[in-house]
Amino acid sequence: MGERKLIALLKELLDLIWFVFYKHCAATRRPETMVRKKAKKRVRSDNDTDNARAARPFWSGTLTFGLVSVPVDLYPGNRTNRAPLRMLGPEGEALSRRYYSEKTGRDLDDDEMIRGYEIEKDRFVVVSDEELERLAPEQSRDIDLRRFVPLEDIPPLYFDRSYFLAPGAGAEKAYKLLAQTMEKEQLAGVATFVMRGKQYVVAIFPENEILRAETMRFADEIRSPKEIGLPEEKKVPAAAVKKFEKLIEKHSDNKLDLKELKDEQTEKLLKLVEKKRKYHKDVVELEVPAEEKGKVIDLMAALKKSLAGKRKAA
Repeated sequence: MGERKLIALLKELLDLIWFVFYKHCAATRRPETMVRKKAKKRVRSDNDTDNARAARPFWSGTLTFGLVSVPVDLYPGNRTNRAPLRMLGPEGEALSRRYYSEKTGRDLDDDEMIRGYEIEKDRFVVVSDEELERLAPEQSRDIDLRRFVPLEDIPPLYFDRSYFLAPGAGAEKAYKLLAQTMEKEQLAGVATFVMRGKQYVVAIFPENEILRAETMRFADEIRSPKEIGLPEEKKVPAAAVKKFEKLIEKHSDNKLDLKELKDEQTEKLLKLVEKKRKYHKDVVELEVPAEEKGKVIDLMAALKKSLAGKRKAA
């Protein structure tokens, strides 16, 4: 047997070993273990310290305006701690969502699906992945700070998601100088940047010598009071205003207690889950189908079968 044929055969044998090993692991691994591991990982990430989280920004780039460039890292300003609930079948089996054809009822694979924009009821213009790629914004690692405006000029109604901007390596002085100057002048920055193939408009705010960022909704996404049907401004009798002033004053505090901002519904749900777990009530385990559970694969038999097939082909 020539050297090349031997190398090719060894490679195919290694591929087969890996394939058989992978299938064996997939067949014997319990789904509930996978679910628990994922949940455990999520709990750990929610309880990480700020320092550990700060070591892994999910976006890094450069804040630029004029001739100034400040390397920055972007971090989420919030996290979701709500208890996730998964949909199960009547006997506790796992469920999954799939796309299917309303015409044939057949489940569709990813490569069978296309995208369409509805131009009128039941009429669509098909847009291919290649066309979407051509329309996508040019990839960039810059936050292009286009202008500065007074802080009060940006309504909170336009805010979408909150982030922190942290100084990149060696940029602490320039970062601090920018934050201090913006805070002194009571200015916010309006910028654009591209993240994960999508362009965003972002407002940048100074706060205690740090910079916060709020991705903003576009103007056509905001409803006006008139669209909703809110009443127009009318003059209210002075006596009624005075009465409401006293009522509001009675329920006013000098400072917001942030401890009041807690998710009571999630707390109650977690207590209920823990109580049921403790007393083994309504606890179900996801099970592997009987034909796959405990299946043992004879690795040597599979290898011999493969070698026999190679000899016949030769």
